[in-house]
Amino acid sequence: MAMETASRVYVAGHNGLAGSALVRRLRREGYAKVLFVPRAELDLTDAKAVRDFFERERPEYVFLAAALVGGIGANLSCPADFIYQNLMIQTSVFHAAYTCKVRRLLFFGSACAYPLRAPQPMKEDFVCSGSVEPSSEPFAVAKIAGMRMCGAYNQQHGTQFISVIPASIYGPHDNFDLEGSHVLAALIRKAHVARETGGPMTVWGTGAPLREFIYVDDVVDACLHLMSLDEATFGSITKLSWPAVNVGTGQEVTVKELAWLVREVVGFSGGIEFDVRRAEGAPRKVLDSSRMASFGWAPRVPLADGIRRAYEWYVSSLRGQ
Repeated sequence: MAMETASRVYVAGHNGLAGSALVRRLRREGYAKVLFVPRAELDLTDAKAVRDFFERERPEYVFLAAALVGGIGANLSCPADFIYQNLMIQTSVFHAAYTCKVRRLLFFGSACAYPLRAPQPMKEDFVCSGSVEPSSEPFAVAKIAGMRMCGAYNQQHGTQFISVIPASIYGPHDNFDLEGSHVLAALIRKAHVARETGGPMTVWGTGAPLREFIYVDDVVDACLHLMSLDEATFGSITKLSWPAVNVGTGQEVTVKELAWLVREVVGFSGGIEFDVRRAEGAPRKVLDSSRMASFGWAPRVPLADGIRRAYEWYVSSLRGQ
């Protein structure tokens, strides 16, 4: 059952941050049958189209990284889009994977699924134990549904579906659009623009919230580690009612500290202003990744190095425009 280089592997969401990193890593590792389809050719919200694709291509392993994602501003302005599109994508892919007898499926959950006042660090069992942060509730509800679907399909149909709950992912191919980006990508862009224009660099909120960040290649490494576990170990995860695994670094940083670190990496020497009128999300979000550690995995990329790599990619992308 463990994934091998000859396996047919489908990456849903191959143009996104995690999906593109997955495709790069799979190709580098010698996987010759990596499947992915442009959005224009396969609408993942269309259940029939997804079912037809699975029946035609017969993937053995699926990474469901496709999702509508965005920062606080995007979630507040388009809540219906976030819940509808994500639920439809998940429902279509899960059911097609079941009916076409996919061997293993890995779904990308989200730390937004944890309650706003969850004990810290957050354990996988805390999902659905309280109210989530209001600004991202529609997205969080969709992700909770996806994680619960893994357990429900495993229980009723004997599937091998699991979820990963990563800390905030960043890296190459992130969304640096200020209207839809997450905090770290937004800070990188703001620092770069401030350096080019003379500043200042503006940060949403007080800067007090604590966050945990993980470089995208570390997340990919964790996902491949999980999908390559022996049958008994992988099966122990699927038997959980919430078959989810946190993937984090265990290192916290305030948004204010993060902003100053980004400022240093980018080489911006001006000031930072905090717009306290803006929403800033949950006060603290850090994962308990002991379950992942028990499988023999640990992250490798320090935050400063990851930010440097992400910034280099961002600058190169601007030159390519």
